[in-house]
Amino acid sequence: MKPRIKKFLFTNGPLLATICIFILVYILGGQLYPAMQKPQVFFNLFINNGSLLIIAIGMTMVVLMGGIDLSVSGMIALTSVASASLLLLDMNPVLVMALMLLMGILIGLVQGFIIHYLKVEAFVVTLMGLFFTRGMAYVINKSSVTIKNEFYKYLALTKIHLPIFEGTFIYITTLVAILLLIVVFIITRYTNFGRRIYAIGNNEQSALLMGMPVARTKLMVYSISGFCSALAGIVFSISLLSGFGGYARSMEMDAIAAVVIGGTALTGGKGNVIGTLFGVMISGTIVTILQFNGTLTSWWTRIAVGILTLIFIGIQSLFYIRKKQI
Repeated sequence: MKPRIKKFLFTNGPLLATICIFILVYILGGQLYPAMQKPQVFFNLFINNGSLLIIAIGMTMVVLMGGIDLSVSGMIALTSVASASLLLLDMNPVLVMALMLLMGILIGLVQGFIIHYLKVEAFVVTLMGLFFTRGMAYVINKSSVTIKNEFYKYLALTKIHLPIFEGTFIYITTLVAILLLIVVFIITRYTNFGRRIYAIGNNEQSALLMGMPVARTKLMVYSISGFCSALAGIVFSISLLSGFGGYARSMEMDAIAAVVIGGTALTGGKGNVIGTLFGVMISGTIVTILQFNGTLTSWWTRIAVGILTLIFIGIQSLFYIRKKQI
């Protein structure tokens, strides 16, 4: 094998492994349950996992930088309840969305400030952020709040029919995650800001010695993660047309699992959002298989995702150890 090809395989090994596993799992599901071979079932993966993909994209940027953000699921709950409550007051829905996104950015910024300037571990800070956001959701309203706003209903129910396969469709909110994925991929791979994220993830002290604006980059990344969480909360509340403090429980762990399965190293500096997309798709495919089976509980999804996460951590270690030897 040529050295250049060998180096490419080791550099992109985790991502290629993720894509291969997704294809194998989907083909297996299609063989077990022929109904899964319908094109709409594939597009349902994007419809049903839109919010998870959005927070996983933000999580990828944080993990690439060597951090973690456990507050994302609490932000979804808080955003859903806060937006539903504001809509009950007949506030303009576009203004409500803007306020929710601003809230997400501010909470992310505060967390980033505490992590960088007060030198508190990201795990501790964002865990407290999770408690705060979910607690605030219940302070606003302890029960589910129904959304009756016509604009939200329009976004929730309007289908976009796809000309590629007859009878297939997605919803308007499905496009949000896809567009965000494209934007973040471009930012992380082709901009100076993206290169700084990778540099800080690889070695923060070296990035400081090189004169990179580490503090500003950290604050921006955590603000973007907060923005993504609030955006996911908006999509979540539109999809269910309601807000509730109990929504999205443990989704932060699902996002982290998707990031790891997608080939992003928890130590930072290695990975990309394309892998995260396939990490989310693998999780969604497992859920779909269980739904077609009908006899297994949803906990089997947790078991399968947990096993895959451990396997991929091992795969990452092997690839990165071998890569250093090349």
